[in-house]
Amino acid sequence: MLKNQKKWLIIVVNILVINFCFAQTKLVQNNDELFKSFSTKDSIFKAPFIDNEEWRDLPVRHLYIHGGFTGTETRFSFYFPEKQNYQGRFFQYITPFPDNENLSQGAKGEDDKIGFSISSGAYFIETNGGGKVDFAKPSFNSDPTIGAFRANAASASFSKIVAGKLYGTHRTYGYAFGGSGGAYRTIGSIENTDGVWDGVVPYVLGSPMAIPNVFAARMNAMRILHDKFPQIIDALDAGGSGDMYAGLNAEEKEALSEVTKMGFPPPSWFGYKTMGIHGFIALYQGMRMADRTFFDDFWKVKGYLGANPTASLLKARLQKTSKIKAAINIDEAVKLGIKEAETAGERGSADLAWKSMGGVEGKMPVAFQIEDILPDVNFMGGDLVIKTGEAAGKTIQLASIKDDKVIFGPVDLSVLAKIKVGDEVYIDNSNFLAVQTYHRHQVPGKEYKVWDQFRDAEGKPIYPQRPFLLGPLFTRGAAGVLPTGKFKGKMILLCSLWDREAFAWQGDFYRDMVKANLGEKTDDNFRLWYTDRALHGDLSKQEDPTRTVSYLGVLQQALRDLSAWCEKGITPSASTNYQIEDGQVIVPSTTAERKGIQPIVKLTVKGEKKKVIKQGQTLTFTAAVDVPKNTGKLVSAEWDFDGKGDFPISSKKITFDAKNSQASVSITYKFTTKGTFFPTVRVASQREGDSKTPFARIQNLDRVRVIVQ
Repeated sequence: MLKNQKKWLIIVVNILVINFCFAQTKLVQNNDELFKSFSTKDSIFKAPFIDNEEWRDLPVRHLYIHGGFTGTETRFSFYFPEKQNYQGRFFQYITPFPDNENLSQGAKGEDDKIGFSISSGAYFIETNGGGKVDFAKPSFNSDPTIGAFRANAASASFSKIVAGKLYGTHRTYGYAFGGSGGAYRTIGSIENTDGVWDGVVPYVLGSPMAIPNVFAARMNAMRILHDKFPQIIDALDAGGSGDMYAGLNAEEKEALSEVTKMGFPPPSWFGYKTMGIHGFIALYQGMRMADRTFFDDFWKVKGYLGANPTASLLKARLQKTSKIKAAINIDEAVKLGIKEAETAGERGSADLAWKSMGGVEGKMPVAFQIEDILPDVNFMGGDLVIKTGEAAGKTIQLASIKDDKVIFGPVDLSVLAKIKVGDEVYIDNSNFLAVQTYHRHQVPGKEYKVWDQFRDAEGKPIYPQRPFLLGPLFTRGAAGVLPTGKFKGKMILLCSLWDREAFAWQGDFYRDMVKANLGEKTDDNFRLWYTDRALHGDLSKQEDPTRTVSYLGVLQQALRDLSAWCEKGITPSASTNYQIEDGQVIVPSTTAERKGIQPIVKLTVKGEKKKVIKQGQTLTFTAAVDVPKNTGKLVSAEWDFDGKGDFPISSKKITFDAKNSQASVSITYKFTTKGTFFPTVRVASQREGDSKTPFARIQNLDRVRVIVQ
């Protein structure tokens, strides 16, 4: 016994000594040996530097290193685990657009990229992608490859030098991941570099024709169907009729059919009140620069909707002259309920930028009060044209309006600083209305099948076409080049079936590119996993947790599976099995057929999806859970009966049949209040069967309808 205690004491002491020595390592600006050992063929990123190095205890013990490259705006942050927790790899997050190298700091739980990486034996990398983008002043002249992949590649390459200094000489495996615009950049990164990353996990990917067309089709439907969404949503919900076209007039049916065939997932309309126009607000100025004449053609040229407008289009148009009555800063805007509060970082950046224009700190306007009450229209964006004063002739983009207030979108501060109270202005949403049918005038090649609805019997466009396709131009701006499907390494692509911004068929579009390149070897290097009931955003917090789930667990497990695939040859789960019908990705109802790694749950109440009962009656709910084989165990089943989405009730005993990879959980509930309810069960599987960890929990849910009379 004493001998064993002595043995363990020696081990503990050795670990402490190793940690102490590691903790004393200093990599500061004057470590010439470190910097001289870095070499790159990229002429821009020749001289890395480190300007901060410190040990931190949150979210977990790690060494934080911050730096950049001399002569550039590129900055990076590295987060290194203690030596005994390092397994020879890094995970690098690639943001949707060049942003900030410290975005991941302060996150908790499932959202914590730093903690997840270190728990996975990896150090974590984040960069600013070469410098933050100003969406108020887009540019097509700068080199897009810097923000697309060169800044990230240089940072990743230098991190390997630092890792070698910290942990000793070793083979460092690298994996990048990014979503939305970051998916473009992640794919662009591995397609256009060699030896930097061993594999990547792009997620919620668009196609080269996604921007601005997915937003255009969606905005058109939002305008026309706004008052009919409640009945559409009800028809598609648990226990509904299933007929989303019931009760719609001809224009409404056409709009819903058009956007559905373009790929918008109908169940996702539940968020119509809050989804807004999403990323289009950041794309608008670039679109105006690239295709300026479209906005006049729309209202004047035959074949465009505006030249022969419908009654609904004319009703939605807002053109109003007024004068500025008062400027509204962020604090006032928050009190008025027209803007959300900014984070400390956002507030600091805004104040600094405003002061540089000669403004007073904290007083930068985010909205104006005007002298007139504006009409109540379905306003999804517009322009504030300055008619008089120092800024006459300039335009500010508007994100929204409310009564006598106009709220800004991305704004050029040099213009804003010149606008004064009393200046005459013109509010006009004509351009935003024009955009709503832009996709009809952007018919690409026949490989884009969702555009077949805009082709005649001979395959020719039925609407007049713009002189060029705008989507590939935006894609090049994000990824540096257009995707080809040609890469070295391995890739697991993740897409969401309820994605409203990157329609699900676009994952299949890229998969076809990979197949054309790799042929029979596709499955040796590529996977496509679809996550059901998942949206676009990579956040654990869902806007309606009783309808959708986070896909972060799938993303985290994909990174772990990717590393095992590259480092140990452990083959990950097969790609999701699916079919595409009229723009919609359809998946099988069982995991044996569907594949992938997400569990499937089917909730019923007495074997049905809908039940009508009397007040005070008790019902038994049963959920059958099917977990894909060899992907883990069911670790939680949570219940929500009041629609608040906090899932206060958990099934304490879960019996998991490991042989069949299935489970069944039941619960009884008494309904004491009249009304319509949607009882929901949310389940999660975890590869190691760990019910305590916040990481790599693969979620799904189902719901039923109960009407209490």
